[in-house]
Amino acid sequence: MIEFVMLCTPVRRIYDMKKISVIWAICVICGCFSGVSLAGDINTPTGMAAYLKNKQLPTLKTIDLWESQFGTGLKLTTAHYEIYTNLLDPLMLSQVPGFVESAYRGYQSQLPKPIETSAPLTIYLFANRQQWEVFTTDFTGPQAQMYLKIRAGAYYVNGACVAYNIGRERTFSSLGHEGWHQFNSRLFKYRLPSWLDEGIAMQFEITEYDKGFFTFTPDRNGYRLGSLKQTLLKDKIIPLKTLITLNPGEVVTENDDAVAAFYSQAYALVRFLREDDYGKRLAKYQKLLFDGLNGQWPLAQEDMIIAADRNIPITVNWNHEIGKVLFEHYIDSDYEKIEKQYLIFCRKITYSVRLR
Repeated sequence: MIEFVMLCTPVRRIYDMKKISVIWAICVICGCFSGVSLAGDINTPTGMAAYLKNKQLPTLKTIDLWESQFGTGLKLTTAHYEIYTNLLDPLMLSQVPGFVESAYRGYQSQLPKPIETSAPLTIYLFANRQQWEVFTTDFTGPQAQMYLKIRAGAYYVNGACVAYNIGRERTFSSLGHEGWHQFNSRLFKYRLPSWLDEGIAMQFEITEYDKGFFTFTPDRNGYRLGSLKQTLLKDKIIPLKTLITLNPGEVVTENDDAVAAFYSQAYALVRFLREDDYGKRLAKYQKLLFDGLNGQWPLAQEDMIIAADRNIPITVNWNHEIGKVLFEHYIDSDYEKIEKQYLIFCRKITYSVRLR
């Protein structure tokens, strides 16, 4: 790195300016000033492509130009993802490839053993909400109004995650969450009941960056922990036997407390199954997922059809029935006993949380 220091005295200032001119000329000749190639300005797609190539990111396989209705953007290809974007933020774009590949490894870690994938997963990342709304209107068709109600975040539909820049941390949080929905919808033979699908997705909302890769830290998810703490303090806990049968649509129509309770408790339930008592239920949890991946759940024929066919809309009744059947078969049917242990776990992980 080159640092320039401007001194106050006229003589020294002239002298330093001459040095700066010489150094600048050398950098221009070498094409390496601040890591930007001579291929173009970093605020242009070609310049950004040159900048990313120059960084030699370990997870970025190729960089191509992408022509869209919003003009020229970039297509970033990693081992498992194709990312289409017109965002030109150097920090975010240099970290996105490492983030999605770290997420992919995290999704795989939910299973007892990794699975092989062939076709890449697709992500659209737009520079602003206006572009996101225009794309969403075309991409989701008759369902557009539902997705346009999302105030800030991302969604998964039609095989792709669609996001826009809402700041680095929040954008990555949204991609981590929706990326799980994409991963299991693409690769699992059976769709997951809502508590499990949403509960796992929330494990990928908080990260730590380390040398080009990310570690997911669900125990530091202050938003979910805060909601869980409030739910406990307000005595609004949803009974476990009810929680595993609900879907988000049922609680959204009630009130904010019900929404907060569903999401925070689903987040805590997945952590409970993975972490409580030194992970004594982890094998059962992974077996539940692995059998869903391979289409081996003990379901009635009509429930099996709905579980396997993503074109059939999921019904409230199906979610109610499947949530209960799977939990009792794979985890426990003694609700009174396991709920006591679950609530102890909830209080333990929220003990140090301080609400404002």
